[in-house]
Amino acid sequence: MTDSPLSGFVVVDLSTGIPGGYCTKLLADAGADVIKVEAPEGDPLRRWSASGARIGPHEDGALFSFLAGGKHSVVADPVLDEDLRWVGDLLAGADAFVWSPDSPLAEHPTLTPAAVHAAHPHLIVAAITPFGLDGPWSGRPATEFTLQAWSGGIVGLGRGAPDRAPVYVGGRVGDYLSGAYASAAILASRMQVLAGGAGDLIDLSMLESHVMGLTYYPVTYSDMLGRPWRDARRLTVPGVARVKDGLVDVGCGTAQQWFDLCAMIGHEEWIDENAPVSITEQASEKADELYAWMAEHTGDEVRELATAFRIPNAPVASPDAIESLEHFVARKTFVTHPAGFRQPGHPYRITGVELRPPSPAPRLGEHTYRHRHAPRTRRQPGTAQDRLPLSGIRVVDLTTFWAGPSATHLMALLGAEVIHVESARRPDGTRMIAGVPVTEDHWWERQPIFAALNTGKKDITLDLGTERGRELLLRLIATADVVAENYTPRVLDHLGLDYAALQRIRPDIVMCRMPGFGLDGPWRDNPAFAYVIEAAAGISWLTGYPDRNPYEPYSVGDPNAGLHALNAVLLALEHRRRTGEGALVEAAMVDAALNIAAEQIVEYSAYGAVLQRADNRGPSASPQNLYRSNEIDEFGRDDSWVAIAVETDEQWQALRNALGDPDWAADPDLGTESGRRPREDFVDRHLGAWCRDRTGDEIVAALWPAGVPVAKVSQPHRQAELEQLAAREFFEVLDHPVNEPARFTTMPFRMSRRTPPIHAAPAPLLGQHNHELLTELGLSDTDIEELLAAGVIGSAPPD
Repeated sequence: MTDSPLSGFVVVDLSTGIPGGYCTKLLADAGADVIKVEAPEGDPLRRWSASGARIGPHEDGALFSFLAGGKHSVVADPVLDEDLRWVGDLLAGADAFVWSPDSPLAEHPTLTPAAVHAAHPHLIVAAITPFGLDGPWSGRPATEFTLQAWSGGIVGLGRGAPDRAPVYVGGRVGDYLSGAYASAAILASRMQVLAGGAGDLIDLSMLESHVMGLTYYPVTYSDMLGRPWRDARRLTVPGVARVKDGLVDVGCGTAQQWFDLCAMIGHEEWIDENAPVSITEQASEKADELYAWMAEHTGDEVRELATAFRIPNAPVASPDAIESLEHFVARKTFVTHPAGFRQPGHPYRITGVELRPPSPAPRLGEHTYRHRHAPRTRRQPGTAQDRLPLSGIRVVDLTTFWAGPSATHLMALLGAEVIHVESARRPDGTRMIAGVPVTEDHWWERQPIFAALNTGKKDITLDLGTERGRELLLRLIATADVVAENYTPRVLDHLGLDYAALQRIRPDIVMCRMPGFGLDGPWRDNPAFAYVIEAAAGISWLTGYPDRNPYEPYSVGDPNAGLHALNAVLLALEHRRRTGEGALVEAAMVDAALNIAAEQIVEYSAYGAVLQRADNRGPSASPQNLYRSNEIDEFGRDDSWVAIAVETDEQWQALRNALGDPDWAADPDLGTESGRRPREDFVDRHLGAWCRDRTGDEIVAALWPAGVPVAKVSQPHRQAELEQLAAREFFEVLDHPVNEPARFTTMPFRMSRRTPPIHAAPAPLLGQHNHELLTELGLSDTDIEELLAAGVIGSAPPD
């Protein structure tokens, strides 16, 4: 018997564009009744095609159809008081309200988030804006491109060639991340409402979403280690490599994987466990030989060998070939939309839960009459005392590295009791990746990535290679609501800890499994780090220079997977509340990545267009590029940049005015996007020359107040210096028993019924809560001492 966990949950959607569209798509797919309220001109996304395909007067664009499937559309005119009163009636009978600016309806004073929250205190109100509802940058213009620049995401992981401008991550991934964060926040807030609380005002900042999704805790890293994560652009080797018949991505995320790669290509003499440089630097030194070896083999040959050596790998998928990849064929990953194009299936699978199949998108105003005449029940706000959304939920966290811990970290920040399970013999991988010498005292506690991903959690060490360790884990799971893990499927299967085994211990358990490629299919057991997931999903395809191999984003695959896993777990918990049944959540990393890269396959299957990477240009703005300023950066290089993206003809006129209306910009053809697009080289030369004579601050000061989307390309370890993030207290300082105080990101949304601090405690020490948790399970002090002596538990890695 299947169940739609959000059946009866009514969402009024007053957003435009991708972020709100994707947020409400996730809710609608889980059974919510989404009523999209549009101004008479409709959502601009109805007329959008990334390839410029012609959309007929009675048609909608394919991307809009993908995002709006299964929703209702009603039209309200903001100049008509009757329509505004009717929208108020809709809100009075709804459960949630999703809002973004930049439409005449959304900008009406009675429909702003604050006004709606005050008038309808029962409602969960989610506002999605570039910078948040307050702070010095609130209301400033921005695009996906300029937000990537401000966040540090463009240079954060060294993406691009040293002799060229850095490159952004193609495909508007930040918009999708913002939508997925908004959906998770709504689902979490709903748990408060179901517990008897009033509605919440969720204030989501897209800039903060970009920080979380496109950078790797650079402020914490800099605070703890006194140096930036990277100080230059370096090609990841081998990374994306050309083979006889195309492109493959092969990556080494650990020293062991680098050693295995050396052995794989027949160069065991390269292996040096005591090398004075990192594996990245070692690989770079051997780049020519590595690429020569790759070029002599086919993609299948390289990938078959890499898989045998347990080295992460994947084909670099393009929109015209991705559907034919064997793994996606076997898993029936792509499905047909009623409009005829192909799209990825859901980003997660949940046993016993019915997720809506692809459904038609509504025509503009198609459901206006129905909803104008439908009876409405005015909802009343709850009166229960405020509590954290996941208060009372216990999570056993078997995850490691980034993707899994990012999901459970959000659960902890939202109030769950999260118990991180490690082994003293083999701690979480993020305790060992930052290069802290093992000669330092407590080196495993000094790793910034672990510190950033695990605040607010408890920690127990259990050696699951022992019968006693497995027994204690099962006893711990019997007390839990959720179990999360992100190993390759064979690991837990080998330990006998699959979903069926957990059900025998606790029938209503929610088990969240986060394999890279899923629980079945030919790539099932392939190791998967973010970069190969990005390659397989097509995100890498759009990232980089058109005359070179694509670049790995090397960031978004992990946190995006964690975010979608959180959405799935919240749906599974609601399913359990309704039915009393547990659920198996399969939140494959690649399925989540395919959904935020969906536009490529949608565009290709609808219009036959293969979207291409284009440096820093993009389909939604012209001009859009990075321009060098006249400053020397903090590393002594002539490598300081600003991002400018003109999305409308009005913004072009604002740019002309801010530049002093120069002669080169006076050509009337440049006044339209269609006229600027073929002359982008001409515009870039002149705009680049103007920027080259100025500092980044001078460029921003000239253009931003005029209404032009612009940003300095920030170094990621300088994020905390951005006045907007400081004003919103996005970073909190935490002390630690071993480390000096450091700054940590919070969440990319505020909740009006929650007051800081967001972090309840710093990341736990290895095995810090062994005694507390084992005592709770009924063990005596003598029992615990015996476990310690036997090596089943511990508080330090072996010497």
